[in-house]
Amino acid sequence: MSNYLRTGVLIAALTAMFAGIGFLIGGPQGMVIAFLIAAGMNLFAYWNSDKVVLRMYGAEEVDRQSAPGLYGIVEQLAQRAEIPMPRVYIIDNDQPNAFATGRNPQNAAVAATTGLLSRLSNEEVAGVMAHEIAHVKNRDTLTMTITATIAGAIGMLANMAMFMGGSSSNGENRGVGIVGGILLMILAPMAAALVQMAISRSREYEADRIGAEIAGQPLWLASALESIHRAADVIPNEDAERNPATAHMFIYNPLHGRGADSLFSTHPAVENRVARLEQLAQHMGVGRRAAAARRRPWG
Repeated sequence: MSNYLRTGVLIAALTAMFAGIGFLIGGPQGMVIAFLIAAGMNLFAYWNSDKVVLRMYGAEEVDRQSAPGLYGIVEQLAQRAEIPMPRVYIIDNDQPNAFATGRNPQNAAVAATTGLLSRLSNEEVAGVMAHEIAHVKNRDTLTMTITATIAGAIGMLANMAMFMGGSSSNGENRGVGIVGGILLMILAPMAAALVQMAISRSREYEADRIGAEIAGQPLWLASALESIHRAADVIPNEDAERNPATAHMFIYNPLHGRGADSLFSTHPAVENRVARLEQLAQHMGVGRRAAAARRRPWG
C-alpha cells in the first residue's frame, strides 16, 4: 500500500471514529452537530494554522539580508524541488529542530531553530531543510493539520460523552451511559492518537526519501538526524512541552520521555531513518563520495 493510500485510509478512519462518537452521544442529530463543529475547526485550521503555530513558537521571519545562509539554502532547495519559495523563519530555541507549515506550496513556511543553525554544518542544515521542503511539496503540512484537528475534536467529543452519559428524566438510557462515557474518554483519544502517529511516521519516511533526492545527498540528512538526536535528547524545548499536539510537525520529536520506534511514537526511530537513508545513498551511488560531498560548499 502506497504512503498516499495509507494516509487516506488513516484519515478516513479518524473521520469514521469522529462520526461514530457523535452518533453515540446524540444519535443522527449529534453526529450532524459534531460534523458542523469539526468543519468549523478544520476551516479555521486550513486558513490560519501556519500563523498560529509560528506565533506559538515566537518565530521571526528572515530574508536574504538578515539570514543569507539559511535563506540561500532554502532558495536553492525550493528551486530544485520546483516549488514556490516558502517564507523562512528562525526560532530562538537552543534545541536543534525544524518544521514546515502552510496549507499548500503557495502559502508555505519553513522554520529552523537557532540550535539547529549553530550546531549543524551547512550540509546538514541543507539535508534538514530539504526534508521540510519535501513536506511542503507533498502537502503533508495540510494533511497533518487535518489529522491533528480531527484528533483534537475526537478528544473533545469523548469528554462530552463522559458528562452526557447516564439516564434521562424518564429513566430511559441516554447516550452511551456512564461506563461507556468513561471508556470513550479513555479509549477514543488513545485510538485517535495512534492513527495520528501512524500518519506522521509514514510521512516522515517519505519526506526523508524525497528530501534526500532534492538535496542530492541522503547522508547529509542522516548525519543531521544523528546530530539532532544527540543534542535534542538533553536540550528541552519548553514551547513544545506546553503544546505537545504540535510535536509531529518537527523533523525530530521535541518532547522528552519518548521511546524508540514504538506504537506511541510520533516519529520513526533515528536508527531506522538513518538506515533507510544509507540504503538510499547506496542506491544513488553517492555513499562512497559522502566525505567529499560534505566538503563542497553549500548555500
